[in-house]
Amino acid sequence: MSSTKTTRTASKKAAAPSRGVAGPGAGIAGPVAGAGARKKAGALARDPFQGSDLSELPSWAPTKLSVRKAYKMYVGGAFVRSESGRYFQVDETKARGESGTRENVPRGSRKDTRDAVKAALAAYPGWSGRSAANRGQILYRLAEMIEARKDELELSLERGGLETGEARREVAATIDRTIAYAGWTDKFHSLLSSLNPVAGPHFDFTSPESMGLVAIVAPRRPALLGLVGAILPVIASGNVCIVLASEDDPRTAIALSECLATSDLPGGVVNVLTGYVDEMLPHLARHFDVQALDLHGVDPALSKQAQEHAAEAVKRVRTRSLGVDDWFDAQRCESLRWIESFVELKTIWHPSGG
Repeated sequence: MSSTKTTRTASKKAAAPSRGVAGPGAGIAGPVAGAGARKKAGALARDPFQGSDLSELPSWAPTKLSVRKAYKMYVGGAFVRSESGRYFQVDETKARGESGTRENVPRGSRKDTRDAVKAALAAYPGWSGRSAANRGQILYRLAEMIEARKDELELSLERGGLETGEARREVAATIDRTIAYAGWTDKFHSLLSSLNPVAGPHFDFTSPESMGLVAIVAPRRPALLGLVGAILPVIASGNVCIVLASEDDPRTAIALSECLATSDLPGGVVNVLTGYVDEMLPHLARHFDVQALDLHGVDPALSKQAQEHAAEAVKRVRTRSLGVDDWFDAQRCESLRWIESFVELKTIWHPSGG
């Protein structure tokens, strides 16, 4: 009887630690278990597929987003946004059978024209002071850059509404036009110079010189050939220019600017502004540091207004309205007369013996 009571007492003492506070592990078993549960929950939160059979999930891959082009104006050898921060929109593509959204193109302001004038005047001494042969080499380099980016230019023209064949024809004509004026740079001087017979003891001769800064309004079409065909006669003789790009296809003008930037042409010689011609032309026509205007296909009322402003500053103004096919006429558009329009003829009288 006593042995049974002793056994039960021993069993109670042996079982007591499992219920007591001082028993082994009694104080840490709860916290350790809680920490493990929290760690597992955190891992599941980071990876909800942990422990799952991933072979049963649908496969997926990240989507590559295209990098859309940010169009900017070209001033002083740099690509800049409009000072006003304004933009106007053009169709992403006008190509047949294609569709797209609208794209933003900088909308030039009065401040942008003044910045372009400043950049052009800074570039004028260096450009006009170069030798004629060196200017020819630089224009030939420009032709190389257009040739290297002809696929991009063709695509830009197609997005502007041309058929593939028309775009290729225009780019090819643009390259030929550039090479033609590269050849004119060291030849027009002798052709426009003259030795003048005079009565008296004087030696008299006339020599052409560049005018300075010329503001150009490029034709709406052809967007590339018309733009290049208007710029080259001006800069071949040592002038600098500000050109207002076509409103119908301003993106092609920006694509050409990338050719200008990667050629050897010094920054500021050619400055390309995009926007509305009727907003920017009056400011250039009134600016006293602009020596001449070259207007292609400008609305008659706007052209008249520009000529009235130009008269106040005694500017030279040339107006033309060529058809699209006329720009492809090399004999007409590569004429010496295009260069002659924007040079000053300086006559020198020098005393001679006897």
